[in-house]
Amino acid sequence: LGTDPDHGLTETEVKTRLAQHGFNELAEEAGKSIWQMLLEQFKEFLVILLLVAAIISGFLGEWLDSIVILLIVVLNAFLGVFQEYRAEKSLAALKKLAAPLARVLRDGQVREIPARELVPGDIFFIEAGGFVPADARLFEAVNLRVDEAALTGESVPVEKSADTLHEELLLADRKNLVSMGTVVTYGRAKGIVIKTGMHTEIGQIAKMIQQATPETTPLQEKLAEFGKYLGVLALVVCAIIFVVGWIRGENPVSMFLTAVSLAVAAIPEGLPAIVTIVLALGVQRMAKHRAIIRKLPAVETLGAATVICSDKTGTLTQNQMTVRRAFVTGKMVEVTGEGYQPSGQFLLDGAPQSSPGESLNLLLLCGTLCNDALLIEDDQPDKVIWRIVGDPTEGALVVVAAKAGLEKEALNKSFERVLEIPFDSDRKLMTTIHKGSLPHSRLRQFEQEEPHGLWAITKGAPDIVLSRCTNYLSEDGIWPLVTADKETLLKTNGTLAREALRVLAVTVRRVPEVDQVKLEQVESQLTFIGFWGMIDPPRSEARAAIAECRHAGIKPVMITGDHRDTAMAVAKELGLLEEGDLVLSGQELNAISDEELKTKVDHIAVYARVSPEHKVRIVNALREKGQVVAMTGDGVNDAPALKKADVGIAMGERGTQIAKEAANIILKDDSFNSIASAVKQGRTIFSNIQRSVMYLLSCNLTEVLVIAAVTFIYFSSPLTPLQILYINLITDVLPALALGMNKGDAHMMHQPPRKKMQSIITVEHWQAIITYAIVLTASILCS
Repeated sequence: LGTDPDHGLTETEVKTRLAQHGFNELAEEAGKSIWQMLLEQFKEFLVILLLVAAIISGFLGEWLDSIVILLIVVLNAFLGVFQEYRAEKSLAALKKLAAPLARVLRDGQVREIPARELVPGDIFFIEAGGFVPADARLFEAVNLRVDEAALTGESVPVEKSADTLHEELLLADRKNLVSMGTVVTYGRAKGIVIKTGMHTEIGQIAKMIQQATPETTPLQEKLAEFGKYLGVLALVVCAIIFVVGWIRGENPVSMFLTAVSLAVAAIPEGLPAIVTIVLALGVQRMAKHRAIIRKLPAVETLGAATVICSDKTGTLTQNQMTVRRAFVTGKMVEVTGEGYQPSGQFLLDGAPQSSPGESLNLLLLCGTLCNDALLIEDDQPDKVIWRIVGDPTEGALVVVAAKAGLEKEALNKSFERVLEIPFDSDRKLMTTIHKGSLPHSRLRQFEQEEPHGLWAITKGAPDIVLSRCTNYLSEDGIWPLVTADKETLLKTNGTLAREALRVLAVTVRRVPEVDQVKLEQVESQLTFIGFWGMIDPPRSEARAAIAECRHAGIKPVMITGDHRDTAMAVAKELGLLEEGDLVLSGQELNAISDEELKTKVDHIAVYARVSPEHKVRIVNALREKGQVVAMTGDGVNDAPALKKADVGIAMGERGTQIAKEAANIILKDDSFNSIASAVKQGRTIFSNIQRSVMYLLSCNLTEVLVIAAVTFIYFSSPLTPLQILYINLITDVLPALALGMNKGDAHMMHQPPRKKMQSIITVEHWQAIITYAIVLTASILCS
């Protein structure tokens, strides 16, 4: 990149590169104007027919008829615009992710500049709490961890380094790169900008959002198809009446007005308004179930969904690292409780323990002291929310200690920290040194040998920690750690890892007083205490919701950026991965063609370690197989797939603004339960629309038959177009609206999804409509 690492770029070079690459910002396409949205409302076939009828009526002097028809059409158009007036804001939200300012090295001096002025080759500085201002290659990194969940779906912050990587890797595995818009949670680094603006990873997502054209929903497709059939039928009937009357010598103008009357009678002009109102009522009901609808047709589309593609982190899981297992003195203790709520039990062989016991208490104490995270209690009007400040993994250790009544603030005062060796990705260890006496009888021998010393607590990767241990804590005392013991502990680590748990080991060592401590020796000759096994746990209500979706004939699919083993463990626990289901990784997805994917896609239940491009491929493959796809998500990486799917569902609590703006539906509580409730509501709405359409068609067909019969008998229309409109508005629309307010029945989720190509009105419905119309026509003519 032609950059001097010690001096950075010169101002002259910056100007040249700025002219070549442009500003470090995301291009934004102009949204639809109100007038464009209004114009689109007049493209429906039924609406065009009504407009033609209104214009012809005006030319023939029937001004009142013409005005009333136009008023109905315009009112319907404004209803449609009102529901769609919010322009797409996906790219505007993406721009908000970019850091407003950046610290850069230019002409040998560190400066703070607007992030939009960064160019490839610039050297910038990042540290904990800040945004990454552009895509960059790291060349210095100290204990750096970056939260990339919004971009890759990774559930925990990723360790970064300046090492050279010698193979082509997926985005989530490029440990020496940082991406624009991600957040630094720990450490600091220097990076050299390699991509800016629309060329960054977020920029590529922005391009996919731009290129993802809005798909028509099943309801829109059926109504358009239905409208064309009705329109053609109306024109054929009008032509027959006009031609027959003209052949029989009737006045052409009179017969034309009769034909227009028939057209008005045949076309259910109240249908668009009824559909809009029924959808709006459904939206109100869904709002009570904590689902916000951004686009009305999405309600009905979700009711037709055959596949729900769900993100894992924060959607099926809580996005809160939680300790599930604690291993100490040869015993495996299970820990209950979910998320950051400091409540739960410690179970030994399935039996609750009244107190943690001496050894487990020591493990919990060490995990809290060798830790920089904080557990914060937020009092809100309706509930108490617990949150973590700091690294989620360390936060899990603070929470599990709090379940045993150990409070970090009090422990920090009792065991003052005097020195520390921060975690780094090379050592994979963190060590803190404390004053005080650790509360375990087996450690007294160390304190007697070094009465004025301190305690060093080290935690880190199990294999690294065990390689530095010479002793271990057992029920019988402190024993030398021989090879056989080490192999046994490594097998225990493997058992926990196979359960998709993230494992940390903890050790202690007695060290001399502060002025005699040799830091290079502190992390050797350690005494092993125990393991923690932790995971981002599944939501408690998600399993029942998945089972309900399966019962309703809907296939749930997990799509995550997490590792394969973690994804499989969560999927099995939720009942999402069943016998015969396949699991596919991002690398395996890269190795197969779109055609191969299409042949397998119906059998794949879990996709792991995927990128944003993969998600769009998956949605496309499912849709090409005829599936109606609902896609849930909360991150930036989900936005293109949310737009591409038949219906996009964003999470309201943890969802990024980009995901919310790209989605059709936003769940306020992030609950998978709300999706099942929304599916039921969508099915109810479609059923209500069917009832309303059947009623409208039976009434309109009756009008056509009555007018046609009277015209053939008396050679004149019994009703003018205006009278027919009046009848339709008074006797058709209100009863049809009442039919559209049904709240559904308990068996709605016991039925399979309707087929994508199924018409609103089936053959059986037509038989009923024709029967009703004949009976009504006979009654009217006989009276």
